[in-house]
Amino acid sequence: MATQETSPALVIEPGARRRAIVSSVIGNGLEWFDFGIFSSFSVIISRLMFPPQSGPAMLMIAFASFGIAFVIRPFGGVLLGMYADRAGRKAALSAIILMMSAGTLLIGLTPTYATIGIAASALIVLARMLQGFSAGGEFASATAMLLEYAPQGQRNLIGSFQACSQALSFALGGTVAYLLLHNLTPASLHGWGWRLPFLFGSLIGPIGYYIRSRVDESPEFAAFIKRKHRAPTDRLSLAGIVRHYPRQLLATLGIVAVGTASSYVGLIYIPLFASGQLGLDPGTAQLGMVAGSLVLLVMCPLTGYLADRYGRRRVMLPAMLLYGVLAYPLLASLVNAPDARSLIRFEVVSAFLMSFFWGPSAAALAEAFPVQIRSTGMAIVYNLGAMCFGGLAPLINTWLTKVTGDRLAPAWYIAASVVLGVIGVLAMTQREPLARQSSQHA
Repeated sequence: MATQETSPALVIEPGARRRAIVSSVIGNGLEWFDFGIFSSFSVIISRLMFPPQSGPAMLMIAFASFGIAFVIRPFGGVLLGMYADRAGRKAALSAIILMMSAGTLLIGLTPTYATIGIAASALIVLARMLQGFSAGGEFASATAMLLEYAPQGQRNLIGSFQACSQALSFALGGTVAYLLLHNLTPASLHGWGWRLPFLFGSLIGPIGYYIRSRVDESPEFAAFIKRKHRAPTDRLSLAGIVRHYPRQLLATLGIVAVGTASSYVGLIYIPLFASGQLGLDPGTAQLGMVAGSLVLLVMCPLTGYLADRYGRRRVMLPAMLLYGVLAYPLLASLVNAPDARSLIRFEVVSAFLMSFFWGPSAAALAEAFPVQIRSTGMAIVYNLGAMCFGGLAPLINTWLTKVTGDRLAPAWYIAASVVLGVIGVLAMTQREPLARQSSQHA
């Protein structure tokens, strides 16, 4: 198995580090805001942009339109990841945020099916594909930039800011959806209200581009480029990465599987399931997403710090196992007593446990691969895992619930993802935590 080359300690100015953290987090936050609000308004968008269908068929169309972006994500991830590993993190991230913003703006401006017919459906699919392509490269390139600016003993803590940006975006998206659903009439909501968050989200693109254009290239990547010019290094092809790094790919894929499944089932699907199948008010259901997201926002930096101090495996593994065990009784409680209290309890408890494997996951993925293939390696596993276990999760769980007649089927889906996550953590390369290193050198 190929070994990773280690880089000497690099001196980084605090101001440069702050700019890099902000620029990395803002694009990732935009990605998750866009995906969060699309899930919140996916049923309305499907009614307005696609041919008329009955209730269950409309829900399937809504989740399919949500999931199409994840089918294209692996292609965007690999191509943009390879670009980031060649042209640099800064160039890739600047292009990505503009593409993402363009897709969001297209959703907000597309006329309805009643106005332009099937062209509306085609434009929504095109916009989702553009979002998916750009989002495919966002997490990997942004995380590479973030971790390459992080101090050696704080990589889990700094990496946890990516999870925080996701949680904040879900909270903002859920809050926006709640406010619109509770303060607009159905006619206003369907007429123009649902477009507002997409138009707002598209404005973040130019702002993010300006911030990213002022950030210096990742110092670790820049140092690699200098070494390459002095002593040329062969870059691995996609097939070479798969051949030389099988353990890293499989381990990180397992971590991505449980992370994305917990996100798209716990934060996105369950509120929609509660409103569509259990009869909860749609606005109230959004409060569940907000509650869970706020718990993640608060907890992820703490779990990142704990992983730096005590090691990732000790932090991630117990929480994964407990999450898999409690998923069934928590969901059963919601199904048997579908009210706001049981939904918020499901989201808060789930999010608390999720934070212990969300917080350290970005650093775990980034450190699995050497700098010259870091963006590409992360893009492969993150987008493949997000497609199979995340983006298609609402569609798969809707189908499972319909075919089996078991409204607790999502709990079994979560349990299956936990098994993959546990295998990934056990296969993960261990590194000595900072506290243990300090005691050994004392």
